[in-house]
Amino acid sequence: MHNKFKAFLYPSITAVCLLIIWIVSIKVFEIPDYLIPTPWAVLENLDKGYIQGLYWPHFFYTFKNTVVGYVIGSAVALVLGAMVAESKTFERFFFPYIVALQATPKVAIAPLILVWFGFGMASKVVLIALMTFFPVFINTISGVRQTNPAMLDLMRVCSASRVHVFWHVKLPSAAGHIFAGLQISVVLSLIGAVVAEFVSSSMGLGYLIQAASVNMDVATMFACLFSLIAIGLSGTRLMSFLHHKFVFWDRSSQTIGSE
Repeated sequence: MHNKFKAFLYPSITAVCLLIIWIVSIKVFEIPDYLIPTPWAVLENLDKGYIQGLYWPHFFYTFKNTVVGYVIGSAVALVLGAMVAESKTFERFFFPYIVALQATPKVAIAPLILVWFGFGMASKVVLIALMTFFPVFINTISGVRQTNPAMLDLMRVCSASRVHVFWHVKLPSAAGHIFAGLQISVVLSLIGAVVAEFVSSSMGLGYLIQAASVNMDVATMFACLFSLIAIGLSGTRLMSFLHHKFVFWDRSSQTIGSE
């Protein structure tokens, strides 16, 4: 309980300090509202958006696309990562092209994805999945290949099948790396969602930010940014909790800063 209280207290103190700096900076440097809004203007905008319900359809649109794209991208990355780690032949044929795809700026191929998949949900999900893919893919390969050789030798002595070794030795050994990739991909999935909504959308938090920028409505932009931050923090905390819950033998599953 004491550690949980400190984990809540310290970030709260930082938040209060940042809020004070925000307010004082606006007063001292006389920053106009169209550059940086006051905290009260942002709170008023959040009240209008969520208490009155104007933002909820946009919030859930971004949230739904992010979750679907994240799940698809992570699942494909996990499967392909395991195949590359287990098969040198598969790695020789496909790994260079997977790296080349990752090296391609996603913003550059977003219009092409739009042409192929249309203006609906599909194009957003594809872009989010591409953004999510690589951290999970690389971490899966790294985790599987760092399995303790002594455990693999023991399995060979016991004449265990390759499938049995993968499911009961290699995958549990790689679980910590995989969850690390999943946590990184939460943030990247949100970036993909916002980019997709910038390119083509009439819904979502990214669309609201772009629409607000036309009118120089910085308070709305800040409110949407805080909404995206809330989704990102919630997703990262969820992955951290699942890591700690299901990979209890991995010391890296302990939340950073909890000590």
